[in-house]
Amino acid sequence: MTTRDLTAADFETTITTNDIVLVDFWAAWCGPCRAFAPVFQKASEQHPDIVFGKIDTEAERALAAAAGITSIPTLMAFREGVLVFSQPGALPATALEQVIEGVRALD
Repeated sequence: MTTRDLTAADFETTITTNDIVLVDFWAAWCGPCRAFAPVFQKASEQHPDIVFGKIDTEAERALAAAAGITSIPTLMAFREGVLVFSQPGALPATALEQVIEGVRALD
């Protein structure tokens, strides 16, 4: 599965109706966001059972504020509707894989 754009209209439904959802909060002007985008995209192709969502913080300012985003990129992971991971900064592929493995391992 590829990444999908999330908005305030479908954010809550997406995280509550899927087992694992990873969300990348980003903006077009953000260099680290642009560097992280291909890493996030590749992981989405390697893990088709996980929803990989992207939220443009410029277009979805209220949603970013509600999520407490103060730095981008920020990666959040939800398991069965519960926030289990949140970290600002672009992750290398190996660190993103570790996050995915950790979220999968949760009971």
